[in-house]
Amino acid sequence: MKLKNSLKSRLAKDVAFKIVVGVLSAMLILPLLFILFYIVKHGSASFSWGFFTQTPVQVGETGGGVSNAIIGTLMLIGTASVFAIPLGILIGIYLSENRQSKVAEFTRLCVDTLQGVPSIVMGIIAYAWIVMPMGGFSAFSGGVALAIMMLPIVTKSTEETLILVPDSLKEASLALGVPYHSTILKVVLPAGKSGIMSGILLGVARVSGETAPLLFTAFGNPFMATNLFKPVNSLPLLIFNYATSPYEDWQTLAWGASLLLVLFVLSLSILAKVMVKK
Repeated sequence: MKLKNSLKSRLAKDVAFKIVVGVLSAMLILPLLFILFYIVKHGSASFSWGFFTQTPVQVGETGGGVSNAIIGTLMLIGTASVFAIPLGILIGIYLSENRQSKVAEFTRLCVDTLQGVPSIVMGIIAYAWIVMPMGGFSAFSGGVALAIMMLPIVTKSTEETLILVPDSLKEASLALGVPYHSTILKVVLPAGKSGIMSGILLGVARVSGETAPLLFTAFGNPFMATNLFKPVNSLPLLIFNYATSPYEDWQTLAWGASLLLVLFVLSLSILAKVMVKK
């Protein structure tokens, strides 16, 4: 009888625990769903062919789009990726291959510290290092600021992924006489490509919505600009400027740009999750 009562008590506690976890999970998800619903409700009305192909028009005119901000965002992300991805992967390889060395411990500390630096500080650093010496704002300086923010994410994901790769794969390759660099490039990296790619996607998603660093670097541009060394607009900058304006047409564009940016980040996050499962 006591054993039966004990079993019922444990089952009741198990059910109660599952209910509590379910309620807390719903409380966590509901705000996100409300935010997505609100953005979709206000932003979907802006979506049209002109929204993606035209540049913003002057105040008082109807229509216009955010094509310059879309191109500027792609330029900034591309520039950041060119700097952050190769360097982050190389640092991650070094940290995974030299786990106990003092240099690796110091490098790991620097990466962790860099990951916690506020984004606006990155903008100030890029302003002092690039904008001031070059004598003007540019997409290049904005890309460098975003690359500094993206670097620790790529580095940590690469290191943690390569640590999980079995040492037997590397040892087997070395035993066959394959050079060390070829072993890393052709055996170790391909074995962890899913985790590395997911880290890259998460890094891109992380920097896609940043505004503060771009205020000091890319600055913004109401016209279409494709020169890497000139000011460019971006979706976060456009949202920041247009959402606070008193003009209803600009606010409508800001809602559309917000929805576009959310869909882009959400797509990258889902893709990263899929790659992790593989």
